[in-house]
Amino acid sequence: MTSDAATLSPASSVLLGDDDPPPFRATRGNESSPFVITCDHAGRRLPRGLEMLGLSAAQLETHVAWDIGAAGVGVRLAAELGAFLVLQTYSRLVIDCNRPLGTPDSIVKESERVVIPGNRDVSPSEAEARARAIFHPYHDCIRGELDRRRGRPTIFVALHTFTPVFMGVARPWHVGILYQRDARLARALLELLREDAALVVGDNEPYRVSDQTDYGVVHYGERRGLPHVELEIRQDLVADDAGQAHWAERMARALRRASAMFLE
Repeated sequence: MTSDAATLSPASSVLLGDDDPPPFRATRGNESSPFVITCDHAGRRLPRGLEMLGLSAAQLETHVAWDIGAAGVGVRLAAELGAFLVLQTYSRLVIDCNRPLGTPDSIVKESERVVIPGNRDVSPSEAEARARAIFHPYHDCIRGELDRRRGRPTIFVALHTFTPVFMGVARPWHVGILYQRDARLARALLELLREDAALVVGDNEPYRVSDQTDYGVVHYGERRGLPHVELEIRQDLVADDAGQAHWAERMARALRRASAMFLE
């Protein structure tokens, strides 16, 4: 990630060896920007000690392991908005940073018919080690930035991508706008994006936010009372540099306009 902004470095942990990368990458952006962007599923790395969780290299390249294109869109979107950005390094198969700890989807045993051998018999102490190494440092970084910004206008954006076909069912949406209790920013974005008649925009599709299945929106948007939204972009649209640049520019324009009401 290129930047003249400060780069933040998390602490090491027992699970992560000296040759494993840190659990997140973050850049500060511009102090005047209200945007904080998170990318929970940006990476697909596995700690060396987990021995690929019993999966093949080919399986770890698929959407089962990460949100394809999300990191590329995130870097470009943050540059467009001057935003604070944090990217999670490790695969969600190690531990999902957008799931509450202890829930069945926190450390999945199976994902879209792909069995995860290394997750079948994870003990409580092993789950805690994964949380201590990856989940907690990542979220400590986000909390630290939001705490630092108290009293300043702040808009929280959780960035994700979704596979165009899931369990054999095609998904028609180009982008999904997700929310739960507070739809202020989401509604404004839905209205703006639907000005383009060629764009299929999902209203809480292909997923819905809930306390059981989401972490960022609930803890950083709703509980802090910040304007917020979760964005889901279809992966085939952002699989290459051109698509990532296009969608970053599109979403930056929409976010600027939709957020104006919160910055007056």
